[in-house]
Amino acid sequence: MLLHLVKKDFLLSKRYMKVMLIASFAIPIFMTFKVDFLSGGFFPFFLSTLYIQYLLFNSVSMLEYKYKGSALLCATPYTRKALVKSKYLFILAIFVCCYIVYTITALLIAGKIEMLSISESGLSLLILSIIFGAIIPVQYYFGYEKSKYIFMFFIFITPFVFPFIIKVVQANNISFQMMLPFPKIVQDLFPFLLALVIGLISMTVSIRIYSKKNL
Repeated sequence: MLLHLVKKDFLLSKRYMKVMLIASFAIPIFMTFKVDFLSGGFFPFFLSTLYIQYLLFNSVSMLEYKYKGSALLCATPYTRKALVKSKYLFILAIFVCCYIVYTITALLIAGKIEMLSISESGLSLLILSIIFGAIIPVQYYFGYEKSKYIFMFFIFITPFVFPFIIKVVQANNISFQMMLPFPKIVQDLFPFLLALVIGLISMTVSIRIYSKKNL
């Protein structure tokens, strides 16, 4: 049932899929050559994935709002709980697709674009979980029309704010792994676990909000 709902979201956003596929190749390549103060593949992958996830998620939300898709689906055997879960799976599926595309790009342009390490993948997923863990419940609470401009502003100022944060972190030698007195493999996998916990908490909040919402 959930897979059918996720497939529905991909079908709703199919008119943007080709553009997003090109962007998932082009953005990391462009940023690797232009943002020379950053090493590794974290920032190009994170930013390209953030934009792609948001634009696809926003396009689906816009269509569902315009044609009252959520209200119509609630009249079917699909439960509101299933509808909420499918949104989180949709976001996760986009992340996996972006990771695969980035890895293929890094292999094709070997020596120019760096492969993602486990820790970089986990950190990307963690930050994206925090961002969408806030976006999805707020959108369920206030609705698409009221929340879209706030999130659009936040997403599009990210490339201007995030490099500054990275510079501060690098200047002060702050390391996420240094905060955890565990073996390296545990440190590398910890962001994945934390992202899962944040996603589950956000999903629970969204389900409670949506179950009480008057459609």
